[in-house]
Amino acid sequence: MKNDKVTVVTRGVKNNALTCVVMGVSGSGKTTLAKLLAKQLHLPMFDADDFHSEKNKLHMAQGRPLSDEMRLPWVKRLVELITDEMATGRGCVLAYSGLRKEHRQLIRLGSPNVVFIFLNGSQELIAKRLAGRDNHFMPASLLQSQFNDLDIPVNEHDVIVLDVEDSLENLLTKALAALKQAGFY
Repeated sequence: MKNDKVTVVTRGVKNNALTCVVMGVSGSGKTTLAKLLAKQLHLPMFDADDFHSEKNKLHMAQGRPLSDEMRLPWVKRLVELITDEMATGRGCVLAYSGLRKEHRQLIRLGSPNVVFIFLNGSQELIAKRLAGRDNHFMPASLLQSQFNDLDIPVNEHDVIVLDVEDSLENLLTKALAALKQAGFY
């Protein structure tokens, strides 16, 4: 699904208290883009993987996908993080898979100013990327389960869809332009 159209609804006060969630399946480039966005926006960056329980990390390392029930406490920890960051008045950038629509909705409840950047790409391309990645608790064998669990954001007006076939520089430029268009910086 390639979509360069950007529709963002700014729900609330326009200020630096932005939650920018870079989402997509494992290997889509979430963390890399989130780090660059955080630097450009002068916001703290968090990787949702750091908030998984050890039990969940072990479960995935054994090649078993998480259930929605296993993900829920993790998502709740992320909502607490976002709420805390919003309370500081500065917001944050979060690299987070965002596979399930109902979990994205929980994130929205934690932040009045949230924008999701969905890194969309083919399973074949992302599988190639994962094949070259070392030292991550989630094996490439779980990629299929991530695509199976992914609720593609449709009619979610706070989601910017970017194609991972673009260069990192183009992804960053498009993300910043969309955020600027929405009045977030």
